[in-house]
Amino acid sequence: MTGEPPEALEAARKLFAGECRFVWGARSIDGLPPQSLPETAFAGRSNVGKSSLINALTGRKTLARVSQTPGRTREINFFDLGGRLMLVDLPGYGYAKASKQLAAEWQNLIFAYLRGRANLKRVILLIDSRRGAMDVDRAVMELLDKSAVSYGVTLTKTDTLKPAALEERLAQVKAEARRHTAAFPDVFATSAQNAAGLEPLKSHLAALAGV
Repeated sequence: MTGEPPEALEAARKLFAGECRFVWGARSIDGLPPQSLPETAFAGRSNVGKSSLINALTGRKTLARVSQTPGRTREINFFDLGGRLMLVDLPGYGYAKASKQLAAEWQNLIFAYLRGRANLKRVILLIDSRRGAMDVDRAVMELLDKSAVSYGVTLTKTDTLKPAALEERLAQVKAEARRHTAAFPDVFATSAQNAAGLEPLKSHLAALAGV
């Protein structure tokens, strides 16, 4: 996604360069924080790079905990971005023999959150650019469609692909997104490693916060 006005990009940069702090961790639906700020939730398969992307967007290395062990994140973590937007790091799905169906605990907790947060503006659904959309990702997209939760598909780890391969993967994922009613019409392509594609995503998120 490109073409954002310079003033919008600058406002987004200022927002993400400001204070961002961990404020809450919830392991059950009863432990969720009160609804206050607009929220954007990051979802994706285990090890897709959710925490790395949040750290890259906010210019920090250790804000969100990054683990090399799939399935390590077991709770919903909330990060307050400048008192304007809440970034929500959701536990990964598709790990531990759940390649074709969602793990029950993920489905119960995450979709209870998704259905119950009136201030949830959008889900950022992350897909590993090296693998593309897998069956478990499609299952999540269908559940988001049924729940009428707006989501934007975002490729991660694009630095691992050559330009031609990335263009092909982007076209494939865009075609997949167009088949889903709740998906945002375009797809972001990002890399936490080299910061590719972060500025348009920041602008998109800042707009959701009214910046």
